[in-house]
Amino acid sequence: MYKLGLIGQSIAQSRSPALHEMLGEELGLPVTYDLHEPADTSPEAFAQTLDSLRRQGYRGTNVTFPYKQLAVAEADSVKPSAGLIGSTNTLALAGGTAAFNTDYSGFIRGYRQRIGDRSAGRVVLIGAGGVGRAVAFALFDVGATEVQVFDLSPDSAASLAGALVAAGYRSSVVGAAELESAVREADGLVNCTPVGHYKTPGIPVAADWIGTQRWAFDAVYTPIDTEFMRRAYQVGLAIVSGFDLFIYQGMDAFEIFTERKIQAPEPIIRRFRERFDLRSALLG
Repeated sequence: MYKLGLIGQSIAQSRSPALHEMLGEELGLPVTYDLHEPADTSPEAFAQTLDSLRRQGYRGTNVTFPYKQLAVAEADSVKPSAGLIGSTNTLALAGGTAAFNTDYSGFIRGYRQRIGDRSAGRVVLIGAGGVGRAVAFALFDVGATEVQVFDLSPDSAASLAGALVAAGYRSSVVGAAELESAVREADGLVNCTPVGHYKTPGIPVAADWIGTQRWAFDAVYTPIDTEFMRRAYQVGLAIVSGFDLFIYQGMDAFEIFTERKIQAPEPIIRRFRERFDLRSALLG
């Protein structure tokens, strides 16, 4: 039995159990995937939950808000993507604890699937949290020339931009006063905030700022067709959705946990969307 899980707060509505259990069915593997919510947001509560999973024989666990950065300290080994980014969303537990970042690899796969080899160019990224950090570094793997970071917390934006510069990339912080001009002049626009979720509807920037760019990405995937994605599609931008990130980071994590390769991902993705009625007017 492959015992897998997810550690995070407010995760009751996660689709990760359905995805991993379906992947197990597709590959003929017995898989269970359980949700684990620590008592509070402290490092101690996270460590206690993780230790419990180890004792129960879990093969691996995903990690989500608010533990992605602090979880790195619990790993015996840190893979290059997680070390570079400073956060992990995937912990393999067999034979020690190894930290990966499949938000990083999943974004790259989603971008390539939707946009191909076209370079990302100059990008404005809104939201410097765990997902924002992973996507920011991944952007340079798909041809970003510069990533300008905006966050409601100036310290968070400065931390991410500083980490990118330290890694040899071109990055800067964008303040609220410069945000409109930066967005209008960008090649790509990336939302890594919760704005657009069912519980926090809206668009991360003014709708009339969207249209001069070439492409857009929204990390939110509930709903799949967010207001931001609909606006970007209407004005002719190429789009990469939060569902793309969700599905590919999940597949990458599953392959790490099980050490089995998914040979034909696209038919599985179609079956997953059909099974759970995940309709999209934008993605086909």
